[in-house]
Amino acid sequence: MKGTGYFLYLLLLGMWTGGIFMFTVIVTPVIFKAFDRDLAGSIVGRLFPGYFFFILSVVALAAAFLFFAWSTRTSAAFRLSLVIIVISLAIAVYTNFSLHPRMQSIKQEIPSLANTPPDHPSRQKFRKLHAESAVLNLILFADGVVLVALAAFSRK
Repeated sequence: MKGTGYFLYLLLLGMWTGGIFMFTVIVTPVIFKAFDRDLAGSIVGRLFPGYFFFILSVVALAAAFLFFAWSTRTSAAFRLSLVIIVISLAIAVYTNFSLHPRMQSIKQEIPSLANTPPDHPSRQKFRKLHAESAVLNLILFADGVVLVALAAFSRK
């Protein structure tokens, strides 16, 4: 099981980092270049629930397989991986069940980003929540990359 657990752990880390990379660097920018801002925002907004659930799922599964992937659970690399994965899981849970629902709620108050003035209170709230979401998304990506590096370079 150790070899299989390690493989599945690495596969999940690849899905985690690859999923974030694809959505953030490729899919979202292409949508915003192809459509006007309001339509692009609507399309990406419809993708977000699935995206956030996917990230939560792979992070949770990677957390479970972390214990199968490491034979020595007393090593510094394992302990660091455990801390990073717990933080990532907390971020994914928060994003799924708190941040994203608040973003959706605020977004419904803005009929059009193109026609709503930037200083409108709902638009300012949305911008703040969107910035928080973007930062947390980058943290999750960085966490995944660090976990891949720890798994690759600490393997005995």
